[in-house]
Amino acid sequence: MRKGFLALAFIVISPLLFAQTMNNDAVIKLSKAGLSDDLIVSTINAEPGTYDTSVNGLIALKKAGASDKVVSAIVLKVAAPKPAAPAAMASASSLAPAPPPTAAAPDPDDPASPHDPGVYFMTTTPDGKTKLVFMDQVGVPASKTSGMMGAAFSFGIAKAKVKVDLVGGHAALRTGSNPVFYMYFPPAVNLGGLGGTDVVHSPAQFALLLLEDKKDHRETMVAKVGMGSQSTGNDEKRTFQFRSERLRAEAYKVTTLGSLQPGEYAFLATTKVTGTLASATYIVYDFGVDGR
Repeated sequence: MRKGFLALAFIVISPLLFAQTMNNDAVIKLSKAGLSDDLIVSTINAEPGTYDTSVNGLIALKKAGASDKVVSAIVLKVAAPKPAAPAAMASASSLAPAPPPTAAAPDPDDPASPHDPGVYFMTTTPDGKTKLVFMDQVGVPASKTSGMMGAAFSFGIAKAKVKVDLVGGHAALRTGSNPVFYMYFPPAVNLGGLGGTDVVHSPAQFALLLLEDKKDHRETMVAKVGMGSQSTGNDEKRTFQFRSERLRAEAYKVTTLGSLQPGEYAFLATTKVTGTLASATYIVYDFGVDGR
């Protein structure tokens, strides 16, 4: 019976609650209307409101007939922590430090990205994208001397030729007539990994040579030897000029000056010539040109 009365009373006072925001005056009106403490406390807890809980405000409630239970519910309602407003939460979250950006992985086909030391060739894939291809260095090439008999019989007037010999009639890497290369050098470290004084640190130390094709091998002259004399140097008629453009420290773009004719080529650097040519070390990167 009591539950039915409470429900009926709540229905009766609903227009009053919606018409007036809950505050001290609204609570006083409910008390004077004869509603039970339980119903008034339920209303205070369920509805938003603005209450005066100062000393004078609490005294006024008691003088108006509000019970201690009702006054206590008002005090607890005001003291309860308020949920953070969405704007305040957003503001707080905006103060949190942003996570550090994830560094993008270096693009292996971008010449400006870091690369391991060596020589690379720029090619184009069937779908039109550019790709950097690492060129394998020729293993320690053999050297040979030809024309020694002629030099001996001419008493040194005729020079014997020292040649670097590469196994195989053709290089595995094939290009067009206007190839583009990129060279990356570590500071004061041998490009060929031979150590000692074999230091290559610039494209200027390389010569671009058209090799003599001997079907089962390729060769190029690197020095001349006479009776009591020797000199290093390449065959000028088979030497091609190229341009090197510095991209950054130890990184260069290398392009030929003009088109290359079909044939077998190599970038060759001669290092560690101390005393005799027998001590020389040759660093070679070979490639072939098949045409345009």
